Amino acid sequence: MKKFVLLTVGFTQPTPEIMESWNQWFKSIKETIVDQIGLSKGKKVTKKGITELPMDKDAITGYVVIKAENMNEAIKIAQMCPMITSIKVFEVRSHE
Repeated sequence: MKKFVLLTVGFTQPTPEIMESWNQWFKSIKETIVDQIGLSKGKKVTKKGITELPMDKDAITGYVVIKAENMNEAIKIAQMCPMITSIKVFEVRSHE
């Protein structure tokens, strides 16, 4: 099994219905989850300075690390997500 990071993109104030759909998705993929975390306020740091990142439709709001056989399987899991804007799927590079 390979590991994949699913970055969740997009924020809107959660309603009970939104929270329920997310909870159902997490329950449906619980056997594949390696790690997960939600994100809130953030800052962008560049050589030119520091900028506040807004919690909006472009915000990265969290990540889920999953186990899957391949990218296609990881994408199928991502497609089931009740995403706000999108899910970005990355394969975790092995250090071996």
